[in-house]
Amino acid sequence: MTFVLSQSNYGKSAIRLVKVVRDEGRHELSDVTVDVMLDGDFRAAHDEGDNSALIATDTMRNAVYALAAKHDVSELETFGRALVEHFVVAGPTVQRAQVRLVAHPWARLGEHEHAFQRGAGGERLAIVTGDDHSRRIEAGVEGLEVLRTTGSGWSGFVRDELTTLPETDDRILATAVSARWTYAEGGIDYGASWQAARDAILEAFGDHYSPSVQFTLRRMGRAVLKAVEAIERVRLSLPNRHHLLYDLSRFGLENANEVFQATTEPYGLIEGTVERAHL
Repeated sequence: MTFVLSQSNYGKSAIRLVKVVRDEGRHELSDVTVDVMLDGDFRAAHDEGDNSALIATDTMRNAVYALAAKHDVSELETFGRALVEHFVVAGPTVQRAQVRLVAHPWARLGEHEHAFQRGAGGERLAIVTGDDHSRRIEAGVEGLEVLRTTGSGWSGFVRDELTTLPETDDRILATAVSARWTYAEGGIDYGASWQAARDAILEAFGDHYSPSVQFTLRRMGRAVLKAVEAIERVRLSLPNRHHLLYDLSRFGLENANEVFQATTEPYGLIEGTVERAHL
């Protein structure tokens, strides 16, 4: 019996990069986690222990910091493109490189020139993939935590002998939005596009009565596509952060839809892709 290596890839993960741009009188801060993954013909290393065509993962880490000194790190997509172009050339047998970047938000303390606090509003995501001929850029947001105290329900679902959940037309709806979208080709202002897409998600979350997370997911996806013409499709993942009305009757107390137990698990997970229909 013969065994062959059909595919392999390797890289460096969780590279923590912080860059301070020291403009006169005002500093700008970027805080990014970078993952590098290379695909190619690495069979010699696997089959024969020959590492002569491999870039050390330590070198990959060093390249991220070196290129950060030359490029604008705050624009994730363009920085990711620069990294991909570097790694495709640097590796003798590298056929494709993928760089994943997640920006961790910091907010300036008022108008202070160099003091910050951890920001909110989710983490900006970019994934750049490329080879000798082409580049593919995806972007998105992760950990965008949102909650509505009313304006949401869950009823009319299938009931059988195992169903215990009561129906409701007034519940808390909470989730941590993860969204990833694909850009069309052409000149794109990535920063403005990301801001517009995230703003569309936030607005769509609260602008309607939500009969289900599924309904709200589609509404969010449509809002993103309407807001940014350069986005072709968007994939959304919405964990349902359940808030359960706590039973106070055993203590002789009423609970007028005010006291809830927030749970982390188990949780419902609703996912879907919304894209432009090409007629």
